[in-house]
Amino acid sequence: MQPPFSARYTQSSLKWLVTTACMFVLCMLPLHAQDAAKSPAAGPAYGAELEGFQYPFPVQRFQFTSQKQSLHMAYMDVAPTNPNGRVVVLLHGKNFCSATWRSSIQVLSQAGYRVIAVDQIGFCKSTKPESYQYSFQQLAKNTHALLESLGISKATLIAHSTGGMIAIRYALLYPDATEQLVLVDPIGLEDWKAKGVPSITVDQWYQRELQQSDKRIRQYERTTYYANTWKESYEEWVQMLAGMYRGPGKQLVAWNSALLYDMIYTQPVLYELDRIAVPTLLMIGDKDTTAIGKDLAPPAVRAMLGNYPVLAKEAVARIHGAKLVEFPDLGHSPQIQDPDSFHRALLGGLHR
Repeated sequence: MQPPFSARYTQSSLKWLVTTACMFVLCMLPLHAQDAAKSPAAGPAYGAELEGFQYPFPVQRFQFTSQKQSLHMAYMDVAPTNPNGRVVVLLHGKNFCSATWRSSIQVLSQAGYRVIAVDQIGFCKSTKPESYQYSFQQLAKNTHALLESLGISKATLIAHSTGGMIAIRYALLYPDATEQLVLVDPIGLEDWKAKGVPSITVDQWYQRELQQSDKRIRQYERTTYYANTWKESYEEWVQMLAGMYRGPGKQLVAWNSALLYDMIYTQPVLYELDRIAVPTLLMIGDKDTTAIGKDLAPPAVRAMLGNYPVLAKEAVARIHGAKLVEFPDLGHSPQIQDPDSFHRALLGGLHR
């Protein structure tokens, strides 16, 4: 039965009023806000564990207990086309995930390597605890526990950026389990604090991380990761990261990121490079300028930071038997910026 005419009239009027009000509010918004209201503007929103973002290979979870918590590490375990009996473990950087190793996984798998690509705790599809004492020792031990659970007793570690700091700690803790260390633009080749980068609190890191956006991420990556160049293919990785800061778990993502930045700043591995006792290959994009807290430093200090051609040569001189490959025109992420050149050098430099 239909409602009486007066009720129908009231319902119709209400709809008209709501629609008109919404249109009026939209018109009163600044132009950039109108654009935001009309479109998904910001881009995709992902969960705190990157739910909604598709990885290139099936994702598995390693469940374990650490610091009185039940945690899980997400990882991809990709079988080789024609096995050569060797395993490589890929460790991502601070603003990366194991998915960003996509082309490297394909190349290494085709070359005969079993590939394990890990998301560390606090990153991407792995657990982001409310509270965790982050250290490079802890992350290295977590990684070793994962490999033990898979029956892997020896592996080559290929590690990028912050992953390089984890890999160095891993090689120092488990030299017999490390077949080779491949460090791709590792950060930590200098001590930022000792050079004059001022410290900030975890709470301050947290407030900075809450301001993350695709625009900020893109601008930083263009100048630092890709040597002031840009390709549309890079945008996928910008949105992967920015999507977690748009989602319902934004605060948890930002908090873990703040804790991780504090770990990176306060736990240098630089002073132990001469203790590395495994075959080491250092792969450096010479236009890399990455330095944690660089924007916080006075201009005179900032100018001294992130000089990777110099830092790389100093590091190789300290690591016994280390070899250096340089990419003169590439930035912090040579494996993404020029995958063909990077992979030729990588496959040529893997220990036999």
